[in-house]
Parts: sequence; structure tokens; C-alpha cells
Amino acid sequence: MMKIYLDVSCLNRPFDDQLQTRIRLETTAINIIFERLDADWVHVASQMSLIEIDAMPDIHRKNRVRLLLPEPEDIIE
Repeated sequence: MMKIYLDVSCLNRPFDDQLQTRIRLETTAINIIFERLDADWVHVASQMSLIEIDAMPDIHRKNRVRLLLPEPEDIIE
């Protein structure tokens, strides 16, 4: 099974202002990737993703983005 790494920018995209066409298209692409995870691909992340998310000032957004991280066993050191 192929491993897919989505950086924090990708994980943030669904929570960005969707009025811009480019952002809407990127969000659609991210959603399609999430739909295929588990069935076709394994979602992986790194410790750096955790550090970047923890540094986010908006606690509400930070918590929403954390929900998009893979299971702890798929977070690579």
C-alpha cells in the first residue's frame, strides 16, 4: 500500500477562505485524497507536523487540523 504524506499546509487548506477558486480547487483535491485514504493509501505524518500544528495561534483551527492527522502509529519520527 502506498504511503501519502500531507504536510500541514494541505491539512489547513479545508479551513481556509473558500471564496478563491484556487483554494476551493485545492480543498477539493485534498478531500479526494482523504476519501481514498485507508482504502487505497496509508496516511502518514511526521513529528514536524505535530510541532507545526502546536505552533498555530488559533486554538480552534489547531484542534480541527489535529483531527486530520493519521493515527499515532503512522506518525514518523
